[in-house]
Amino acid sequence: MTGYVYILRCADHSYYTGSTNNIEARLWQHQNEQGANHTRKHLPVELVFVEQFDRIDDAFAREKQIQGWSRKKKEALMQGDFNQLHLLAVCKNNTHYAGGFDSAQPPGNKRSLTEAGHKHSQSSANGTQRSLSGVEGSKIEGNNESGTDDD
Repeated sequence: MTGYVYILRCADHSYYTGSTNNIEARLWQHQNEQGANHTRKHLPVELVFVEQFDRIDDAFAREKQIQGWSRKKKEALMQGDFNQLHLLAVCKNNTHYAGGFDSAQPPGNKRSLTEAGHKHSQSSANGTQRSLSGVEGSKIEGNNESGTDDD
């Protein structure tokens, strides 16, 4: 089932990121006070970005990724500025950025995941594989829409 991730610009200039399997119907819902609480309170909304996926669960995963991004990074995505998007993705914490390390750990303290007692994947109670990031695949059925507001 085809899925879409989308970004709306609200009347207060905040962004709302969501996913759906029917972009036209979902946009109509947002514009007619039947969408998320955030968009209901900040009408009108304008569709400023949409990305199509072959599978709804891929769109949902992309939505969650984008929701974690800064406003500047989202704007670079909307503008198609992939050079800026790449620059905004670079880690800039003091240990990594200023120290020149390739990890947050100081030299000599680096351990592999297996040395630290971690596995590359974990099985959950229902037997599905789970990545170290904690994200696991899920099947989404029906007209599953989700989203969050972003400042």
